[in-house]
Amino acid sequence: MLLKANEKMLMMGDSITDCGRSQPVGEGLCEPYGRGYVNLFNGLLGATYPELGVRVINLGSSGHTSRELKDRWEADVIARQPDWVTCMIGVNDVWRQFDLPQQKEIHVMPAEFEANLESVIKQTVDKVKGFVLLAPFFMELNRKDAMRAQVDVYGAIVQKIARKYKTHFVDTQAAFDKALEHYYPATLGWDRVHPSTVGHMIIARELMRELGYQWK
Repeated sequence: MLLKANEKMLMMGDSITDCGRSQPVGEGLCEPYGRGYVNLFNGLLGATYPELGVRVINLGSSGHTSRELKDRWEADVIARQPDWVTCMIGVNDVWRQFDLPQQKEIHVMPAEFEANLESVIKQTVDKVKGFVLLAPFFMELNRKDAMRAQVDVYGAIVQKIARKYKTHFVDTQAAFDKALEHYYPATLGWDRVHPSTVGHMIIARELMRELGYQWK
């Protein structure tokens, strides 16, 4: 396990991370972490490694693209001085191009997405022990589907940046593709974007695997 005693992990993203977390900060009592992978991650970590006492904070924000993520990064991440940061962003950057095609001013195209993500990485990598980038995903096996094809473009950008800055990388799209060999997409996510509990467990499992989690 790469996480050590008393470290602070801050988890950033959009609605898939947010998932109904407590406001303004997703930590504390009364189910603060939301219903998604952050909650599952925190539960598994606390149950298996209680001696570590890792502090998990959920600061995902529903609807956000990398543009909003960049704007709030200083206040939400840098100022909190975490030891670890995870970030999964990009699906809304793509989705707005498809569900709101006329509102071009809100579209975050690949070049801007890459610049936004690189900006937050540059601000952070030298200040934290570890940074984990998770690829965006779309629960669709047909790679010729227009939105799936565009999500793959953004996922490749995330992987490229992870390699450039030597951060951890979780290929969530590959994990969902494997699961979709057995599930119909709507079973794992009614809109192919927001996962079911099984879908969120897939994300949590892959993140924990990247961090060296083992059942004890």
